Amino acid sequence: MKLGLFFGSPSNLDETVAQVRMARDAGFASAWLAQIFNLDALTVLAVVGREVDGIELGTAVVPTYPRHPMMLAGQALAVQAATGNRLTLGIGLSHQVVIEGMWGYSFDKPARHMREYLSALMPLLRGEAVNVQGETLKAVGQVATTGAQPPQVLLAALAPVMLKLAGAVADGTVTWMTGPATVAGHIAPRIGKAAAEAGRPAPRVVVALPVCVTDDPSAMRAKAAAEFAVYGELPSYRAMLDREGAAGPADVAIVGSAAEVTAQIAAVGEAGATDFMVASFGSPDDIKRTIDHVGTLIGST
Repeated sequence: MKLGLFFGSPSNLDETVAQVRMARDAGFASAWLAQIFNLDALTVLAVVGREVDGIELGTAVVPTYPRHPMMLAGQALAVQAATGNRLTLGIGLSHQVVIEGMWGYSFDKPARHMREYLSALMPLLRGEAVNVQGETLKAVGQVATTGAQPPQVLLAALAPVMLKLAGAVADGTVTWMTGPATVAGHIAPRIGKAAAEAGRPAPRVVVALPVCVTDDPSAMRAKAAAEFAVYGELPSYRAMLDREGAAGPADVAIVGSAAEVTAQIAAVGEAGATDFMVASFGSPDDIKRTIDHVGTLIGST
């Protein structure tokens, strides 16, 4: 299992460059950014990739609704050209409260939307012309970028239909707030079966969870409960927490002594994850201690 660092949604360009350089120098395989309401993650990665070489750069994840697949394909291929083809493009539906409540798009038939979106995006990334006349979108045209290879596409997939798409059409999945029991019993087998039935390579299963090495786990779980409370309320994450038997995000956070954190990360790999993203949290000292410890695990997971 490869280890990467998840830096959330970027708000400061120079700081993000420094963070990714630190991750590269520490030996982490990848660095990931979210696309929420701060700087545009793909634009930031294009800049980061010109400054920092030798590390995979990923989005976790870019919402599809506000970006037409032709526009996203063009942007992703531009990032590939800028970074020497090191981008992994994580995409997802986001949530109804965002898509409808903030942006005014319809969140009706989200699985159909993603199916039609991928039917356009995947060939566009390969430089192929598309003519998609769907119920939720239309895409007619082609995108070409010199020096850019199609990036891997990971789908934020939790429900069965989305996991089938992630395995059969995309290159894998990227999850958040999904514990090892759910990865082992739900995520990994469903996506693996879909990929096998479609004759595609074994999919990537990229798992991200909050992590903190601490000598006061009770206090840090309380902090996790407060800091990540919203994820216990969003329906898609709530469903995964219920599968895990978790009352809330604090129950799936990886928290404890160095030895306990090591064991919990190993359990994620044993559950079927191909990659683990460390979302370190706490004070600056907590974050540094956590990243330093996880760095010692590189190559042993």
